[in-house]
Amino acid sequence: MTIGQERLARRMARGCEFLGSEVAVMCGAMSWVSERNLVAAMSNAGGFGLIACGAMTPALLDAEIAGTKALTSKPFGVNLITMHPQLFELIEVCGRHGVTHVVLAGGLPPKGALEAIKATGAKVICFAPALSLAKKLVRSGVDALVIEGMEAGGHIGPVSTSVLAQEMLPELAEQLPVFVAGGIGRGEAIAGYLDMGAAGVQLGTRFVCATESIAHANFKKAFIRASARDAVASVQIDPRLPVIPVRALKNAGGEAFTAKQREVAQMLDEGKVAMAEAQLQIEHYWAGALRRAVIDGDVENGSLMAGQSVGMVTKEEPLADILGTLIAEAAQALEARAA
Repeated sequence: MTIGQERLARRMARGCEFLGSEVAVMCGAMSWVSERNLVAAMSNAGGFGLIACGAMTPALLDAEIAGTKALTSKPFGVNLITMHPQLFELIEVCGRHGVTHVVLAGGLPPKGALEAIKATGAKVICFAPALSLAKKLVRSGVDALVIEGMEAGGHIGPVSTSVLAQEMLPELAEQLPVFVAGGIGRGEAIAGYLDMGAAGVQLGTRFVCATESIAHANFKKAFIRASARDAVASVQIDPRLPVIPVRALKNAGGEAFTAKQREVAQMLDEGKVAMAEAQLQIEHYWAGALRRAVIDGDVENGSLMAGQSVGMVTKEEPLADILGTLIAEAAQALEARAA
């Protein structure tokens, strides 16, 4: 073992122990992309895979967990959206399967959710986009946190990863494992966040073009061609129609979404539609867009959710190779620092 590898192992020890994996790298849960094939490949390669439950029904999640277990004997987790109407049934499904880690995304967990997860014996991981929220989550008993910056793909907050890490790691890293996410594309960045006190990291965009990913060939091609500046955040047209910004590659679908917001806002102005109905129209409009791109390959009208690290995705390759490269880069960076 080189000095760099030894230093990396030492810095990742806490994250590895918490996750039960060989390296403290989680594969971010990406709707339609993070299903059994990518999750199992990640865990088999020594990382930690996460099933993206998204809008799945309990029956679909049940089948997905069973399918993942058939492909790997290594630990993996499930990412649940806090506002899912059947959240507690989904937690029950995870418990039935003995899922070891449940990640809650999309806002503060509803009353009783943390207790329900812990009752199954699983560890709870939550996203914390601000220090005040992080402290609240720590008090409520979460086992680990993910701090994710606005460079990430999909739904994003307003602050960059580097700022969140500087603000939050010194305050939180001693209390519980904290994983850093958003815009990480190379091992040098992983080494940097570990040096700052992170227990590990989470990457999503970097794994989309893994050979094992079921994303459509068109979707992967769009990622390979894109540069960092092509991954842009969606714009909210009207404050009455609150839309959490989504980072995705620029395409006709993004422009159509902006136009749709304008159209709904005008209907609201003219009294043709009630507020609740207007907001629902916005939600529905976007709901199927990601599936159209990932599964059907409609990269013009679908949603190409991608983080700014997309510029570092240059080819399709086996997941184990992507993870191996990241780990080697991180070890080299730590070795150079030791020298």
